[in-house]
Amino acid sequence: MPAPFYFKTGLRLIQLLGIKAKNLPELLNGIKTVPLSSIYYHTHRLLYQQLALYPEPPNDFAYWVNTSLNIKELGEKMASVNIARFTNLQELKEQFINILTDFIENKNPKTIAPEGQEFHFMKCQTFILITPFVANNIMEFLDALKSVSINSLYFHLIESRLRLKNGVNDFSCWLRDIGEEKAAIEIERLDPYTITLEGLRKRLIFIIKKYAGH
Repeated sequence: MPAPFYFKTGLRLIQLLGIKAKNLPELLNGIKTVPLSSIYYHTHRLLYQQLALYPEPPNDFAYWVNTSLNIKELGEKMASVNIARFTNLQELKEQFINILTDFIENKNPKTIAPEGQEFHFMKCQTFILITPFVANNIMEFLDALKSVSINSLYFHLIESRLRLKNGVNDFSCWLRDIGEEKAAIEIERLDPYTITLEGLRKRLIFIIKKYAGH
């Protein structure tokens, strides 16, 4: 018999790493040096904050290059990195390293950020918490989806893709375990990066209702 699905959520502790950059070479060195938890923080911080309101935010690196260094060409390239395509943070890190290395080698930029606008590298540590919501079958899963927080949706749909490193989310894994293969596939096809979390909740409920016989 498949195990129940325990809805979880995450609390995030943000820490300064004591590493900062005032120009592109220092930004490149910082990205090479910092742990993957820092890459995660700077590429998903705005995503997490803004998915409650609107989708498709930029990342911290692109924002800093645009606003503090005023290098629009590079800022656009860094903002165009499709975070949703990456399920491996090391590969995402290398993507930014490649973009920066190519730009520095070809453009030799000399721009320095104004004092006080340096890029400060940070990292994020997530603590996982169990919520009161548990599902033993698809009907209970549907009921829980209506009540869990958007933090829980974020944890199971977005963070899980990076945790499992195969592009699959927690919901689809469990639905597949209980024999709901079609529902699992439909949820896998959702793009959680292009819709708000409340919009995502509505689509999840629609999909589950369809396969729960409602």
